[in-house]
Amino acid sequence: MIFGIGCDLCAISRMEKSLTGPHGPAFARRVFGPAERAALGLDGPDPLTPRRAASAAADFAAKEAFLKAAGTGLAGPFSLAEIEAVRLASGAPAYRFAGRTAEWVAGRRLTAHLTLSHDGGVAMAVCLLEA
Repeated sequence: MIFGIGCDLCAISRMEKSLTGPHGPAFARRVFGPAERAALGLDGPDPLTPRRAASAAADFAAKEAFLKAAGTGLAGPFSLAEIEAVRLASGAPAYRFAGRTAEWVAGRRLTAHLTLSHDGGVAMAVCLLEA
């Protein structure tokens, strides 16, 4: 049974500006979980590439899509960094939850499905929460 569905768009240029601006490191720690920061190379010295900026925008859209599917927005028990968009060994995107977000998902016995895409300067994510 479908619990909720959400989708979101994120401009890649806006994400790039947020990550490379003066508050970029603090923004990355507040928004992206440890696995995401590692996969995106946000904790290292390498400059942000266009490909990594597109992936970061897609990961951010995944967080917003989840919040819409949950029906609560950030008013719920959620922290953006607790909602991680990770890639499986196959390359497919998936959610990984931590903290109070993981408790909320488990308490409702939900399965989260995720799809991501980016093109034309925009990243998109769709989340389906299944009970």
